[in-house]
Amino acid sequence: MILTAIDHVGVAAPDLEEAVAHHRRAYGAEVVHREEVAADGVREALLQVGDSYIQLLEPTREDSPVGRFLARNGPGLHHVGYRVTDCAAALARLRAEGVGLIDEQPRPGSRGTTVAFVHPKDHLGTLVELVEEPR
Repeated sequence: MILTAIDHVGVAAPDLEEAVAHHRRAYGAEVVHREEVAADGVREALLQVGDSYIQLLEPTREDSPVGRFLARNGPGLHHVGYRVTDCAAALARLRAEGVGLIDEQPRPGSRGTTVAFVHPKDHLGTLVELVEEPR
């Protein structure tokens, strides 16, 4: 098994602060990390749930993947992030199995992680992010 845990559930929101406030009111959740990932055109807030996170995502530009998702679908579940020990090895295995990849090579993610996205057409319509924790 190349997956070691669920790292996070990514939720697209048009207003990050409103989404944070909702999760605070509804669940008592507090932000443990904030970051802007310019390359992906998003601002994020992470809310810790056990050993995993809810990743709230607000687009910083309309043409970003999250911006396009919101325009098509409105707010909601955007992707699921699975932890892997070695992102490059996980990509190689998936490639060998013929799984469609969005990222051909691992790249930097938030929190100092290494990430890669797998195409939703090969995962029952769910966008998957592979997440390798910093060493």
